[in-house]
Amino acid sequence: MFGIQARLTFLFVVIVTVVLGISGSYAQYTLAHELEVNNQRLRDGVLTRLQTSLPSALWDLDKTKVDNIVAAEMLPPELMAIRVYDTSVGLFSGKRRNPDGTVGNVAANDDVPGSPVVADLAYRETDQGGRPVIVGRVVVNFSRDQIDARLAAEIRRKVGEALLLDLILVVALALSLRIVFDPLKRLRDGLFELATRGSDEVEELPEKRRDELGDVIRGFNAIQRRVKAIILRTREAEDEARRAAQETAQALHDLRQAQESLLQAERLASLGSLVAGVAHEINTPVGIALTSASVLKEATEDIHAAVTAGAVRKSEILKYIETAGESARLIMNNAYRAAHLIHSFKQIAVDQVSEARRRFELREYIGEVVSSLQPRLKKTRLAVSIDCPADVMLDSYPGALAQVITNLTLNCVDHAFLPDQEGNIDISVRPDGDWVELAVADNGRGIPPDLIDKVFDPFVTTRRGQGGTGLGLNIVYNLIVKQFAGTISVSSVEGAGASFVLRMPRVTPGDGPGADGALHG
Repeated sequence: MFGIQARLTFLFVVIVTVVLGISGSYAQYTLAHELEVNNQRLRDGVLTRLQTSLPSALWDLDKTKVDNIVAAEMLPPELMAIRVYDTSVGLFSGKRRNPDGTVGNVAANDDVPGSPVVADLAYRETDQGGRPVIVGRVVVNFSRDQIDARLAAEIRRKVGEALLLDLILVVALALSLRIVFDPLKRLRDGLFELATRGSDEVEELPEKRRDELGDVIRGFNAIQRRVKAIILRTREAEDEARRAAQETAQALHDLRQAQESLLQAERLASLGSLVAGVAHEINTPVGIALTSASVLKEATEDIHAAVTAGAVRKSEILKYIETAGESARLIMNNAYRAAHLIHSFKQIAVDQVSEARRRFELREYIGEVVSSLQPRLKKTRLAVSIDCPADVMLDSYPGALAQVITNLTLNCVDHAFLPDQEGNIDISVRPDGDWVELAVADNGRGIPPDLIDKVFDPFVTTRRGQGGTGLGLNIVYNLIVKQFAGTISVSSVEGAGASFVLRMPRVTPGDGPGADGALHG
């Protein structure tokens, strides 16, 4: 890469060379035109003199006079040969210029260089018709060697002048531009050291010059002092920022620990709510079974007393049988109902606490989760429907999945509908190869547009101060993405409900039974 000094020198040399070339070309054109004019004038003069002097001598057949005239005209170096032809005898006289410059005779068959010019020789007397009498012709060979040599010499002189002037210009520019570029080089080196070594290690440039470059150097030194001050303040700010970053990292660590604690508390609170609801739900069938058993016991005692007294009647036995049958039916039905609730609660509770991984059938498990939510759902006017094909087997974490379904369902109960509002919650499953797509949709009031992109963020809730923590959907998101290695998306039209769509693999990545192969159902 050429520096500015080299480029300036090259530019000036090119400009001077172009100017000298144009000037030399014009001078060369002028010289060539002048030489051509002189050459034409010489040709015209030679031919005119020969046409004037030769006819009378040739008419008298005076060879000596013809030779003298031809020899006299051969003096200019441009003439290569002059041949005089008589109309009767052919070549009458002739001279040529030898290679050494001397003039000698020419023969009829000699090859003469130069371009020939032919002219008739007319005697001044006329014939009977009044026309001049042609007594012969003259052939003159002219050479352009002198013109070409003169032009070539002029070109060489112009080229030499241009080269000499370019050399002088290069030397002059090299000496003169050093006045400017030497200080600039020192300034460049100072800037480079300032950029690479740091301002603390760079010495200020001398400020002795009193010209424009001296002003630049003084400005550079001022900038360097300013940069030193900025670097000092920057280092202090970096130290402060480093301390602030450490404090921020510690605060973030504490915040994450607090968030984990809140998430765990939310999950335990959900489990506690499940326990309370199931306990309340079991209380009804157990109470009915207890009452029926008490009625049966009382009837049994009465019939036993009648049998012992020996005064039992057929109507009393029939009444006892009726009472015993009704009591047994109530006891069986409510005991079965309580057993079913206890089984569902036991499965859900064990799964949520143990985080165990196992194989399970999806439709049956979703039904168990929904059954465990009945204590909460029966207080509302909401209907939950499940649309899931049979025999869809998963190898995953059922407790985490129960947490997901519970949070999504209760999120619909708490946020999608007003109290005592009728509505539907649809849980649908669609197998897709090695993946399962589970959707929880409602026909409630939907999610406001300003919250649709924030529903999975922690502590985002529309029921703040009313029992909402804003962690339910965040727990769902973390479980689906981190534990199930799946995805979750939400779509909603305000006033027309919301839909949460989960995609997760049938075999959750990680260690566990069946983790190395897909399950088909």
